[in-house]
Amino acid sequence: MSAGAASDGGFNPRLIAGVVVIGVIAFVALWALIALGPQLSSGNDGGGHALSKAAPGYAGIVDLLERSNADVDLRRRVETTQDDDYTQLTILTPTARTRPEEMKELLVAQGDAPVLVVLPKWQAMAIPGQTPKPGWVSGGMAVLPPARLLPEEVFGKVRVGRAKSANENARGWVGGREIRLIDPGQLHMITGDGLDPLIVAADGSVILARARDRDRYILADPDLINNLAFSTREKAVTAARLIDAIAEDAAADGIAFDLTLNGFGSQRSLLRFAFVPPFIGITLCLIAAGLLALWQAWMRFGPALKPARAIAVSKAALIANSADLIKQARRELDGAEAYVRSQRSAIARRLHAPGGLDDAETDAWIDRHLPSGSDLFSAIARRLPFARNTHEFLADAQALHDIRKDLLRDS
Repeated sequence: MSAGAASDGGFNPRLIAGVVVIGVIAFVALWALIALGPQLSSGNDGGGHALSKAAPGYAGIVDLLERSNADVDLRRRVETTQDDDYTQLTILTPTARTRPEEMKELLVAQGDAPVLVVLPKWQAMAIPGQTPKPGWVSGGMAVLPPARLLPEEVFGKVRVGRAKSANENARGWVGGREIRLIDPGQLHMITGDGLDPLIVAADGSVILARARDRDRYILADPDLINNLAFSTREKAVTAARLIDAIAEDAAADGIAFDLTLNGFGSQRSLLRFAFVPPFIGITLCLIAAGLLALWQAWMRFGPALKPARAIAVSKAALIANSADLIKQARRELDGAEAYVRSQRSAIARRLHAPGGLDDAETDAWIDRHLPSGSDLFSAIARRLPFARNTHEFLADAQALHDIRKDLLRDS
């Protein structure tokens, strides 16, 4: 082991600090992505929803409607409130794996607002190395969607099948206008006793239907409005006219594409609230508090300090404790005579005063060694025992201390 490693205690403090900081940042980023991932996702994953630019997606019709100055909204959560002055046509794009409970929840949440359910058709896949662009699909297979996607309490019993289309135009009256559609390949159709046909294929198969008791629409084949419909200009124009006609028939003021059924919902949760206003401020404060706590722990760095003794072991501590006891007992003035004797004996001993002198003679001998004009030791020694308060006592005691310091040249 090198001398540098030994002096560092076996590890590099900067390296450990970097690991801790990176760990904290990664932890916060992980929870932020878990909470906000669905909301921040671009959605270009090749699925059949309004964010997808692949063939089964609906990004094309969304872009065309927006360019036509239509009011288009992409919903990432279930809306349960309705405005009497503004009505939106909600377009649901479920997948074959969508649960009936999810469909029922969305339909109930809409209340009396119009809803268009576009049934799924394609099981698409992206083969690595064969996908032309990110978010596109390499191939797909048309399959019939399960009828369970349509709750019976809303639409009645509905059956889904394939029409015998001969690539002739499908037509019907929607919103007071005639709509002509170009039948796609493998056209899907629906039948049901509780449905009113709106658009019918050449063989009589129902492509677009409406529930009899409320504005609930079902589009059997998504290829009439998804990105596959934008293979030609005529199909794209027809897709836009179809959506516009359904919105007009439902007296809707705008169009909303639901994204919750496709996994892009931002449902209410405490985790998500921690990273969005106004609670993001509290989260930042908690993070800052945690970083400050780490910094405080880091700056201590080293063995913890042991608590000091309540009473120190030394002469100074003994003197301080004794003085404190005298002060607490309020007996400061009683030590005046003892203090005078201690100062007298110290000066006489250090200056080698003659032997056999009493206290008064010793005080007179000390006075002869003082400079002319200074306070006499004997006068202060007689006055100190008669001090009336601590202020007088301290003043005379300090004067005796100064005389001793001047004569003996010490502190």
